[in-house]
Amino acid sequence: MANRINKIPPDHVGVMIAALVMIVGGWGGLYLLVTTTLPRVGQRWIFFVLLHVAVTGTVLPFVRYLNVRFARQEDALPPGGVLVRQSVWIGLFVITCAWLQIPRVLNPPITFFVAMVFVVIEVFLRSREIAHERYDD
Repeated sequence: MANRINKIPPDHVGVMIAALVMIVGGWGGLYLLVTTTLPRVGQRWIFFVLLHVAVTGTVLPFVRYLNVRFARQEDALPPGGVLVRQSVWIGLFVITCAWLQIPRVLNPPITFFVAMVFVVIEVFLRSREIAHERYDD
């Protein structure tokens, strides 16, 4: 197991570099947006875009760690695209919750069901990818 964590595939290295760029750009942009502009409609859209980029970049290393940690030893590590897609789902979840908080309709049941929608979609997509990979071998 330690060997798999120490040996990083090339596409994972690229994803981690992209995550670093997304973290700096997203959180830096959010800081500048919040501290220098008034809350208007146009800035609201920029806020959601920057929040999505920042959260996606921030969770990418954690998503990679979980995928490496819980992948079976005999299976190949998931490609970098899967890591990015799973991180994008988390970013979409966060901005959906932020959007629902504006009219004050976000509550624990809605949060749970929104999260379950993203989990079910990802499980469906990943199970199809794994089945396709096994069929091709």
